[in-house]
Amino acid sequence: MNAPPLPDPLPFGEASKAIDLRDAPLPPLVTFPPPFPVPFRIRVVRQGAWLVNYTPSNTTNVAYDGTIRVESHGTGATRTASGDLYQRPVIIIPTLPFPGAPRTIMLNAPDPSKGIPIQSRGRYRYYLRVTEILESFTLTNSFALGLQMWKYTAAVDNTATWSNDGDFSATMKWMTPPANSGYPSASDYLEGDLLKAGAVVGRLKMGWVSESYRKATLEIDTVNGAADRPLDSGAGQSWETVYKALGYDVTLDLSDTNVSEPSGDGWTDAEAHAAMMAHRDENNLDVEWRYHMLAVKKLDSTPRGIMYDWDATDSNKVPREGVAIAANYVFESAPDPANGIPDWGAVKGKQFSTVKAAYFRAAVHEMGHAFGISRHNTVNTGFMNTTDAIARAASSTPATPFPENILWDYADDDRKKLRHWSDMFVRPGGIVFGGASNTTPPITTDDEIEVPELKLEVTALLSEVPLGAPVRIDVKLTNTSEAPILAPRDVGLRSACMTGFVQDASGRVRTFRPLVHCVDSIDTAVLEAGESIIGSMTLLRGAEGALFPTTGVSQIILKAGWDVGDCSAQATVTGRTTVFITDAHDLKHAAAAHKILSTPDAHLVLVLGGDHLEDGIKAIQQAVEDKTLGPHYAVVEAKRLAQSFEKRCANCEEAKKLVEQKGVVASRKEKAKLVRLFQKHEHASGKKQNGIREAVKQEEKTKKK
Repeated sequence: MNAPPLPDPLPFGEASKAIDLRDAPLPPLVTFPPPFPVPFRIRVVRQGAWLVNYTPSNTTNVAYDGTIRVESHGTGATRTASGDLYQRPVIIIPTLPFPGAPRTIMLNAPDPSKGIPIQSRGRYRYYLRVTEILESFTLTNSFALGLQMWKYTAAVDNTATWSNDGDFSATMKWMTPPANSGYPSASDYLEGDLLKAGAVVGRLKMGWVSESYRKATLEIDTVNGAADRPLDSGAGQSWETVYKALGYDVTLDLSDTNVSEPSGDGWTDAEAHAAMMAHRDENNLDVEWRYHMLAVKKLDSTPRGIMYDWDATDSNKVPREGVAIAANYVFESAPDPANGIPDWGAVKGKQFSTVKAAYFRAAVHEMGHAFGISRHNTVNTGFMNTTDAIARAASSTPATPFPENILWDYADDDRKKLRHWSDMFVRPGGIVFGGASNTTPPITTDDEIEVPELKLEVTALLSEVPLGAPVRIDVKLTNTSEAPILAPRDVGLRSACMTGFVQDASGRVRTFRPLVHCVDSIDTAVLEAGESIIGSMTLLRGAEGALFPTTGVSQIILKAGWDVGDCSAQATVTGRTTVFITDAHDLKHAAAAHKILSTPDAHLVLVLGGDHLEDGIKAIQQAVEDKTLGPHYAVVEAKRLAQSFEKRCANCEEAKKLVEQKGVVASRKEKAKLVRLFQKHEHASGKKQNGIREAVKQEEKTKKK
């Protein structure tokens, strides 16, 4: 996605840097003695959100509304500004009593008295990158505004394309707002003609409405018997202070405290998403930016916290609504560097929720992911670094041990994104998680550092795969040097470090990303000289749909990328392989492949299991019954059956029948998952499920050489 660049800070002259007018209201009229013969005002473009209306020329029933966010830096001598425009809704009224040409009526603009407007996602049209604005103050009645308008074109999969409609300019003049318009500050209202290439293309109006840049609601629900909600650090930091410093107006909604546990203390990602949909108080994201946090006892997929509501875990196709945090996680008593466990210092052995600073910081961290920040920021010990990395950093600052070494702020680049990214990158239900990362060099550098000492090998489990089947690949990352190297801890699709794409025989490219990578744990570890880590992936769908929808040779390119310290560059290493997709063997195979390729929820069942995705389950079961696709999907259905979901008990007997059939295809990771599920069932029932265990015993021994 070719995303628009964020605006640059716009410097003012050196002589004005001592003047701090960043938040000052408009001063009263001041009269000076001669030689100033007339009274004048000092005017500034006030920091905060400005309601903006744009009406194009030579059009009827077309107008755009939104906000321009103005940020003042330092002493007020520089500003950064950005904005968004939504097309104003229209309604069509039929002509009565006799049929005739219907009347089209444009609805009213947002009410300035209500502050920052929340508008429908489906009406989003433009991102405004402000290139010129009044930086400090003026003694005149106007200022020059320059901006770029980046047009947004949405796709059905919560991705989008952007195109720059060009450079625009306007001379914005202070004037009195319309009577009874509701603007909270009558002295902060301007209008001007918008020009492109010197020609007037429309009328632009802007009036200040809020000290904040954005507004949202955070609802926190709690599981029965869970510890306290993450509300504050115990040392002065709270949701109010965190978001006020960011410039967000966030309403805290402390809602349910009686959420029932579906199947024991541990929550799967799918169960967390189902609980959000069942318990949240409101769900109209077109009238409110509402985020949901679930405080549970334990999480199955990660120790401390997760933004689960993305891609494979997003069963309602509305990204970045929900996060979860595990109150009953216990800090390990002994460090284990090989598995990413640091020395927790004074908090070792304590329950997460009792260490209020760490617990609250992790909750803020996960909300950063819900706001669209996909990378863990290792530049400091701020919000978007991970709990274990912050604890590890405390080893070099004995005077400020963990969690006292937490920096209660966002890193500079993350703060800029949250203030000036497009609404669609930040708001719940906007662009898919990870989609905001592809910004251009003026804002987020795409610098990459190749690491030739690391070798990434990608091997297809089967070199020929029938149409409709998932493609399974094995991945191996090796340090070929004679010295330790920082590298990804995991090379599977739960690692934030891994991305890739598939290029089919026609040259079309389809991308895939981590399924769930917004967790509060570090992504990298030291890979010793000569050491390797191995993993596996099962590929079926990506951002653009099915990854292998056509026959012929497809090339799979996999890239590992990770932060290399306190700079913006990423270390990278790539690997590739090919696979041949064969044609349908018969009509039954064709029908099953058609069902799989046209049912997005089949991918969610492959990843999550569960019983709540009926269309996906039907597609998987149809594939299982087909003699061609059955061996490729037997393990998928077996994993689903072998794992309990809400009130349904695990059915390991049926799962075992599926995987003991001849010719079953399964990756190393899928086999290991079944072993764990069977062992869990054994422990509960006293029965032994040996079948698949022996098949993976040796592979488990060699997982890390």
